[in-house]
Amino acid sequence: MAKEELLEFEGVITEVLPEARYRVRLSNDHEIIAYTAGRMKKNRIRTLAGDRVTVEVSPYDLNKGRLIFRHMDSRPQTSNQKRRPFIKRR
Repeated sequence: MAKEELLEFEGVITEVLPEARYRVRLSNDHEIIAYTAGRMKKNRIRTLAGDRVTVEVSPYDLNKGRLIFRHMDSRPQTSNQKRRPFIKRR
């Protein structure tokens, strides 16, 4: 039996909720609750309110989804902000 096709939508994060969940307003003005995909957690991709994201939604439950991509053009880069060097700890 084949795996069900997931629906992909673009949206904007409107609110950051506890436990790594987000309220996302999709491009069709539908609001869903989404969680961060494991690949985004693994690569430490941070998402804030106002970020433009791509969301995967199951056709069985259209009120919940998974953030799979954060678009880079949504947050301006500031040059005066210093980044801390990444130190891998054991």
